[in-house]
Amino acid sequence: MPQHDKQPNPLSLFEFWPRWLFYTPVVAYWILLGLRYRDVTLPTAANPRITTGGLCGEKKSDLLDMAGPYATQWIAPYATLTTGQNDLAAATEAMRSKGLEFPVVVKPDIGCNGTGVKLVHSQDELAQVCAAFPRNVELVIQRLITWPHEAGLFYIRHPDEPAGRLTSLTYKDIPFLTGNGKDTVLELLKQDVRTSKVLHIYTPRLQHRLNTIPAKGERLDLVFAGNHCKGAVFRNGIPDITPELTQKIDRIMQDIPDFYFGRIDLKFRSVDDLARGENFEIIEINGVGAEAIHIWDSRTTLREAYAAQFLHYGESYRIGAKNKAAGWKPTNLWYGLRLWREQKKLLASYPLND
Repeated sequence: MPQHDKQPNPLSLFEFWPRWLFYTPVVAYWILLGLRYRDVTLPTAANPRITTGGLCGEKKSDLLDMAGPYATQWIAPYATLTTGQNDLAAATEAMRSKGLEFPVVVKPDIGCNGTGVKLVHSQDELAQVCAAFPRNVELVIQRLITWPHEAGLFYIRHPDEPAGRLTSLTYKDIPFLTGNGKDTVLELLKQDVRTSKVLHIYTPRLQHRLNTIPAKGERLDLVFAGNHCKGAVFRNGIPDITPELTQKIDRIMQDIPDFYFGRIDLKFRSVDDLARGENFEIIEINGVGAEAIHIWDSRTTLREAYAAQFLHYGESYRIGAKNKAAGWKPTNLWYGLRLWREQKKLLASYPLND
């Protein structure tokens, strides 16, 4: 794995390759495993109580709703609603029912890669955000977690094992610009060693500010959603995984029925606190469709990235096989494909994330 003392490159070799190019070997490996196990949908049984095991089409709230009393206290409070004719009234009532106050985060209940995630500070903004989504789309409204740091932790437990383990920890850094009182936002983006290489990621959501000049010392965060493909910068934190953190996450995840494989996205106060398994709060939990996202650290080699992908998808097959033997059924292939197409259509209809 990449080491902390390596000097990061602005971008890795493959970091922003077209998805089809990077994932072709991963898909090939998935199919080979499917032939070996005689079931290409076997990983969908890895988390058998979730739609497709969390591969696609699942609702974020369905998984969080399954959390028991211990796990729930570690999850940021949330409410749900379906867009319709009077979104603001419905959203206000949903927030009131869960004791939520502004600011909140609004995101689609079915989604991935940070698509459609919006930070909302007021009722006026809430009305605008809800109106930006199509009708009859389910949304999650969640209390904004104010801890300053964000991370993704990958968790694996086999059904016949008493305890799970963490196989990945990734810090999610929000890139920012610092104004000098002379250059515009666009000029500052072009001067930065990383953002200058991926302007297309940052400029769409900064359209209203590209030609403005930030004051000297002013900080401008370039993205809100902690997602790599939306502009967040990921750093490998695997060396920081501790027994205390592993035990705490394992206790939380074992309070969610039959959850064995996926990534926990959370915010936390400090690296030391996280190492002790303290002062963090869970944003969401992702199933089989999640990745061990340390591979997007720019210091990761292509070989290391594929080794991590193959390891994790191999584990999803092994866990799925054990659950299938216990009587759980994997998702039907054609039903899964239908859900994937529906999700893809939904993602294309969501507003630009913050």
